[in-house]
Amino acid sequence: MTERSIIFFDIDGTLLNHEKKLPPSTKEAIFKLKELGHEVAIATGRAPFMYQELRKELAIDTFVSYNGQYVVVNGEVLYTNPLKTSSLEKLTEFALHNEHPVVYMDHEDMKANVPEHHYINESIGTLKINQIPTHDPHYYKERALYQSLLFCRVGEEKQYEQQFDDFDFIRWHPFSVDILPKGGSKAKGIEAIVEKLGFSKKNQYAFGDGLNDIEMLSSVTNSVAMGNGEEEVKRAAKYVTKSVEDDGILHGLQMVGLL
Repeated sequence: MTERSIIFFDIDGTLLNHEKKLPPSTKEAIFKLKELGHEVAIATGRAPFMYQELRKELAIDTFVSYNGQYVVVNGEVLYTNPLKTSSLEKLTEFALHNEHPVVYMDHEDMKANVPEHHYINESIGTLKINQIPTHDPHYYKERALYQSLLFCRVGEEKQYEQQFDDFDFIRWHPFSVDILPKGGSKAKGIEAIVEKLGFSKKNQYAFGDGLNDIEMLSSVTNSVAMGNGEEEVKRAAKYVTKSVEDDGILHGLQMVGLL
């Protein structure tokens, strides 16, 4: 048997195909990794409540949520990095002036600062989670929030980037941008997990396809970009596998010698 390793998988466009389905070859590969004694984890921009069923299906209880801001190991919260409330309040005021909706997200739920907006419905609808945020404009005042969503057209986020130094902005949909604590990333969340579990750099692997995976793929020693990923993402990775639609996870695991 090869040495025990830890493998982090992004969800959308990596574990799940573009129909938000888990390819049979991917599921089989995940359980084969477990049989071989490897640790399997998820690293996603999604909220924990957005992929409970997937974690259950794959028997995974170690994960990085919100692009690194909410990290769980073996079912226990290990690390959190919430947004700065005062800065989020100022951003909300600016967004309202621009008629750009904002959604606030903690580890259990998400709430919008407007009753309804087609940008929210269309972008979150692509995740196929059967959940749209309900209205609560004061949700950010009462709890720790680990990510927010700003809804605006491509390019309009530039004015926010210039004004709000406490946040990073990462676009994931033509109508939506992730708002993260400055410097927060999947790589930071992974760092906390591997330190806790004691995996050496050579026994760390990561698979991803999106712009929010770039720092993860750049920092994890054995990084694999999906064939369906953007060119910038592929350049950040050590390896490039086939598309998620073409058994990309299985092929990539075979390519790096884990299967």
